[in-house]
Amino acid sequence: MEAALDNQPGSVSKSILYEQPLNERVRTFLRLEYLFKQAAHHAKRNTEWDSRATLNCILEILSVFGNTNLKSEVLKELDRHAGNLKRLEENPGIDTQQLGLLLDSLTERMDGLRQINGQIAGELKNSEFLASIRQRSAIPGGTCDFDLPAFHYWLQQPARKRTDDLYRWLETFDAIGQAIQLIIRLTRESAELKLAIAEGGVYQQTLDPNLPFQLVRIALPATAPYYAELSGGRHRFTVRFLDFSTVEDRARQTSKDVEFELACCAI
Repeated sequence: MEAALDNQPGSVSKSILYEQPLNERVRTFLRLEYLFKQAAHHAKRNTEWDSRATLNCILEILSVFGNTNLKSEVLKELDRHAGNLKRLEENPGIDTQQLGLLLDSLTERMDGLRQINGQIAGELKNSEFLASIRQRSAIPGGTCDFDLPAFHYWLQQPARKRTDDLYRWLETFDAIGQAIQLIIRLTRESAELKLAIAEGGVYQQTLDPNLPFQLVRIALPATAPYYAELSGGRHRFTVRFLDFSTVEDRARQTSKDVEFELACCAI
């Protein structure tokens, strides 16, 4: 979920965007995007707590990398996007200059990943310092001063020293992070938001299995008293609009017809 820009097509001045990935690859990419953004936010700040938050993001990123061969997955996706865009070159209505820039960006990202030897962030995975923090992070409050004296010592170093370490660790993800961001941007821009209506607070749509749908996006005015809950896969998806409350034990679906904006991204 993210705040929408004021210039979203057809939207009010401010809206909230909700997204539902339609396959595991996009799901992983969105989670990494979230972690990269969070890490970048805290890395700019100098407090001990921001250094903790940044390092927690780095450890979560490493956990995501440990579950799959992301380098191979990202290369496959970049190559797929490049193939789709190249087929547009013969379209007489296409902006060839813009298309050329996109293809150059895809090629640059692929070349950057292919230049990486071995595992991405292999050095970080083998760090005893980071491994000790990662192990204790699974325990509630497990990174207290008395649990990890080496971590406590590092946190008491000058802010410049901590920031230099954090940026050095984050730089190991630069190539794949930029590639993932390009893939997500192309996916989001592949479809425009258009008005739709959820009768009685629910909306369902069947997707054409012959089209490579990747992502569903929903935009609602920030002033709306409900939020969107999405579920689904590559064949169909459902959106339910639930009344928001921090008091009620259980969220309830609104009975009202809800006007919203919808984009089904296929590329």
